[in-house]
Amino acid sequence: MEDQLQRLLEAEARAQAVIDDASQARKRMIDDALATARDAEARFEAGKAELRAPFLKEAQAHAEQAIAELTRKHEERQRTLRDLASRHEPAAVEAALTLLLDPSA
Repeated sequence: MEDQLQRLLEAEARAQAVIDDASQARKRMIDDALATARDAEARFEAGKAELRAPFLKEAQAHAEQAIAELTRKHEERQRTLRDLASRHEPAAVEAALTLLLDPSA
C-alpha cells in the first residue's frame, strides 16, 4: 500500500510539473503574442501618415476646385451687380434729385 501511495505522490508531482511547464509555456505564448501585437500596432501608427497622404491630397485638390468655383461665381455675381448698378444709376440719381427738389412728389 505504501508503494502505491508513493507512486501516486510521484505521479502527482510529475503532473504538477507538467501543469507548471504548461503554465509557463502559456505565459510565454501570451507574452509573445502581446509583443507581436504591440509591434504591429507601432508599425501601423508609423504608417498612418502614409495611408492618409493620398486621401489628404485628393481632399486638398477637391477643396482647391471648390474654392476656384466659388471665386468664379463670386466674381461673376460682382460683375452682374456692378452692371445692374451702372444701368440703374441714372434712374436712381434722377429719383433722388426729384425727391430733393420736390419733396411733395
